[in-house]
Amino acid sequence: MTGNMRVARRYHTASTLTNELVLVAGGYNGLSINSAELYNPSTGNWTTTRSMRAVRYYHTASTLANGSVLVAGGYNNGSFLNSAELYNPTKGIWTTTRNMNAARYHHIAITLVNELVLVAGGYKNGSYLNSAELYNSSTGTWRTTGNMRAARYRHTATSLANGLVLVTGGQGSNNYLNSAELYNPSTGTWTTTGSMNAGRHYHTASTLANGEVIVTGGRGRNGYLNSTELYNPSTGNWTTAGSMNAARQAHTASILANGLVLVTGGYNGSSYLNSAELYNPSTGTWITTRNINVVRQYHRACTLANGSVLVTGGYSGSSYLKSAELYSSI
Repeated sequence: MTGNMRVARRYHTASTLTNELVLVAGGYNGLSINSAELYNPSTGNWTTTRSMRAVRYYHTASTLANGSVLVAGGYNNGSFLNSAELYNPTKGIWTTTRNMNAARYHHIAITLVNELVLVAGGYKNGSYLNSAELYNSSTGTWRTTGNMRAARYRHTATSLANGLVLVTGGQGSNNYLNSAELYNPSTGTWTTTGSMNAGRHYHTASTLANGEVIVTGGRGRNGYLNSTELYNPSTGNWTTAGSMNAARQAHTASILANGLVLVTGGYNGSSYLNSAELYNPSTGTWITTRNINVVRQYHRACTLANGSVLVTGGYSGSSYLKSAELYSSI
């Protein structure tokens, strides 16, 4: 275990800063919150930092090349947000930046090879979104880019070695989606690629050392999933991988320094989980590892400079959590 956060929260964001601290921002604990705090890996302690300008959860946080963190969108007490703000780690303050063109929550945000931030999809006022836009940190402005082929939220976005962005699954008007598509930053356009074998949302997607992407778990048309599958960027095809030992949604997946994938927590339809397991890309198999200390879903996990994985917050089924814990493969 490590020190507890100052505030219990789920649906928050956790970002590793260039100074190796971890910034946790926003979330929900019965109320929407705008508080933020910092974890120091050297001491294991949490300290409060300035609160965000807006109360929000289901937002995104992206670390920019200049070290600032861009927070965008989310939800607040009945309102879908298009506002965005920047955290300056040196000064410990938040400043507003230009609003997105569309309010959205449960969207994705990912920093591109050209250092722009791509935001795509999400949900607003009963509508699933296929719109996408780009944030330019040099000008502090947003501009629209090509629409996704499918409207979706609770999807994933992953950077590929070729500079494209792979978006997978999510929920849309046709329920749980198995479709996937690629964004090309050079052209600002989306193209369809091979569909996953299972429609799913609240899943994870992680890029392996060999360039393939592994998708794990989530919820699909027939329930909670323990299935996993691999995307090959060279062929655009998906193949099934070994099944996890537990079905789970709203879990986390982290790539370890040894190349293994660590999955923690989640929910399987009847139980909140504290189980954890490891995927070995060399063998295509899953093995269990030590349980996390607290059952949790809607938590966050981020990898520290020393290779440890920090798990924060979430929901246990009966309470919002401020506990945090560390996993080390050493």
